[in-house]
Amino acid sequence: MRKTLYIIGLSALVFSCTSQKNVKKNTYQPKNPVTQPKTVAKTQTPEPPKPKVVSDHGVDFFTTNIADPTKNDNTASYGSIVSAKPAGYKVVKTYFPAVAQNFRQRYLILHYTALPDDKSITVLTQQSVSAHYLVNNTGDNEIYQLVDENKRAYHAGVSSWRSDKNLNDTSIGIEIVNAGFPNGAGKRIFAPFSDDQVKKVAALAKDIINRYQIPPTNVLAHADIAPTRKQDPGPMFPWKKLYDEYQIGMWYDEAVKQNYFDLAQTEFVARYNEPAFIFMIQTALQKFGYGLELSGKWDDATKKTIEALQYHFRPQNYDGIMDAETWAILQALNQKYPTK
Repeated sequence: MRKTLYIIGLSALVFSCTSQKNVKKNTYQPKNPVTQPKTVAKTQTPEPPKPKVVSDHGVDFFTTNIADPTKNDNTASYGSIVSAKPAGYKVVKTYFPAVAQNFRQRYLILHYTALPDDKSITVLTQQSVSAHYLVNNTGDNEIYQLVDENKRAYHAGVSSWRSDKNLNDTSIGIEIVNAGFPNGAGKRIFAPFSDDQVKKVAALAKDIINRYQIPPTNVLAHADIAPTRKQDPGPMFPWKKLYDEYQIGMWYDEAVKQNYFDLAQTEFVARYNEPAFIFMIQTALQKFGYGLELSGKWDDATKKTIEALQYHFRPQNYDGIMDAETWAILQALNQKYPTK
């Protein structure tokens, strides 16, 4: 009997303690309750809709630039969009175009054919040399297109300008029908260009330059990009007329050139044959853009490079000899068109 009462009492004590523990557990309040932060919904600025790709007879076009023009980027397609057609799959232009792109066409190179009209057409269409355009000398209003601007023409050959090489990859070439220098005896006597041709070249060049935003420093003669091999379009091509009347290409400022000329006359008398002076001139030619090795000598490559500079910027005298005026012109050009 006593043992039974002991067990009952012990059970009551355990139940009482357990109940107290549960009460304490259920009524416990933390001293510093944690407040959960409210979730703030982020508002996203919707991107403006891209202009749509336009389809015409199953061919797609995109003629609006949505990239950054200050970086010379351009997403516009001057022609149809070329797309893959993988077997069993569909290529869609839902997200076309990406803004990170620009044109392949960064240079405009001018040439003469050194042939009459009919032979120029045959050579440039049937042989291993070509150009995007051919400007004839027949007095009409036609300009012949020979190669798609989106494709590479074979007009520049081994070439360089500033940091770029193999300019076929990045240029548009214009060939101009012209005899070049038919009399090769003694000093080269170059043939003139007709007024009709100059007007055609100016209109064509202006259109290409504007569409591809080609800078003045990249509008060049074949002789500029290959001075040891080529002379075209030669000293009779009116570069200054294109600059003055059409804002095409480069030209120096006369006042700046005159300042350099006044300093250069004394310098030339005293230092002309010093290797260090020759090296300085070669460095200036290279800085402007010509692909020239620095030898410190008046070697053949340097002479031909000076000749190319004179063809373009001093056509009154193109003997290939660096004199005070040519040196002043080069320095004025480097001041006006520094390498970036």
